[in-house]
Amino acid sequence: MSDKMWKCEQLRAGKVTNRVLFDTEKQASAFVLKMQELEPDLLWRVEPVDAWKVWN
Repeated sequence: MSDKMWKCEQLRAGKVTNRVLFDTEKQASAFVLKMQELEPDLLWRVEPVDAWKVWN
């Protein structure tokens, strides 16, 4: 596991309605692409986070 994780947040009306974490940017990007196919009207934000902030 690396020192970075990738956080995907689903936004609706400017508020976070869902949050999913991934180990790699590739996994996060693939997830967002699939979700955009299923629900094209929802916005997803992807950003790296320090792993220690997630688990502590």
